[in-house]
Amino acid sequence: MNRRPSASVFFRSVVLALLFLLASSFQAAAERIQLDISSSGVRKLAVAVPPFSCAAGKDIARLITSALEFHGFAQITETAAGADYVVEGACSMQGGQMQVEGRLLDAAADKRLPVRQFRGAAAQQDDLALRLADALVEDFTGEPGISRTSIAFVSDASGRKEIYIADVLGRKVRQITKHNHLCVSPRFSPDGSLLAYSSYHRGNQNLYITDLSQNQTTKALSRREGMNLAPAFAPDGRTMIATLSKDGSPDLYRLDMQGKILERLTEGSGINVSASFSPDGRSIAFVSDRSGKPQVYVMDLASRKTRLLTLQGQENVEPSWSPKGDQIVYTSLTSGRYHIFAIPVGGGSPTRLTSGYGDYEAPSWSPDGKQVAFARKRNGIMEICTVFANGKGERTLFRLKGNQSYPRWSPRRR
Repeated sequence: MNRRPSASVFFRSVVLALLFLLASSFQAAAERIQLDISSSGVRKLAVAVPPFSCAAGKDIARLITSALEFHGFAQITETAAGADYVVEGACSMQGGQMQVEGRLLDAAADKRLPVRQFRGAAAQQDDLALRLADALVEDFTGEPGISRTSIAFVSDASGRKEIYIADVLGRKVRQITKHNHLCVSPRFSPDGSLLAYSSYHRGNQNLYITDLSQNQTTKALSRREGMNLAPAFAPDGRTMIATLSKDGSPDLYRLDMQGKILERLTEGSGINVSASFSPDGRSIAFVSDRSGKPQVYVMDLASRKTRLLTLQGQENVEPSWSPKGDQIVYTSLTSGRYHIFAIPVGGGSPTRLTSGYGDYEAPSWSPDGKQVAFARKRNGIMEICTVFANGKGERTLFRLKGNQSYPRWSPRRR
């Protein structure tokens, strides 16, 4: 006769299963270093990246070195002697296909983490190397790196302010617009495939969008009279919020992806510009002068309830909502200079992220929420710079001809 297991036997089975899951989770966590790079007290790790064992090994190692340095937690050493960690890598070619693999060696414990392996066409060598770099960053921090992301920005290198894109390591600079006229405010779609911007080349500030995969066809989203300012895309990629002044004062409107107005969000309350979505798409931060001076506000989109977020500073503009959802960065005019500040979404005391001389404008979060890009003007030259979320490590991202402004960080590439 079949007998049902007793309650005690069932309980022990559940406990054993839970213990197994906990042990598996602990083992998975143990296979990563879990370095908190946002902590101001973290010492940089000494990491050696010897040439990979293949013909392109030096180039691959050099690119991975740049990617690890970009994330801010690694101090690259020339040799493995004295290094905390060593990147052990190899690559191979077969039939036009390349395989790149690597793993971390914990030098002190003489322990090797699991191998990370990537395959693709030989022409994708750099991308494969950066995929590996981002995987190694995940082994260090628990979160994939952002080596394969890009920055869109405005540059006057051609003599006119046009939209450009470069990867975060300063390579592959690409001019997107060729209107031979003023273009401003680039904005990526949530999947990174489209780029919206505003241009004056037809005499009015019109809103356009281009497909970055082919960079030939540019579509007009809004040519309404007055201001048509580049939008904030909703996280689901279905709608956007743009600033239009077709009825007089600039206000926020929700548009579909073809530029059709779906609803008006602000009306009769001063100038309303610069929307930035929360990661869950339920709220936006924006700028309004309804209180007399430009300040950052937060709106719940379902109820339209709006609250004032910033209280300090003579002028607070250009909000950017953190992808982690906890902070909003913005530009603030304080003591005659523009600087970048961060403030908790729920309100509170802001933290100044920039500290050098000059003016700092147009902040944009990295997709991992650990860095902020911005434009810094010093001695008449404007450059794209970054700083970590703790206010440490301010640096020039890349040096290009002319002046660069209006940076916007891309989403992660798939």
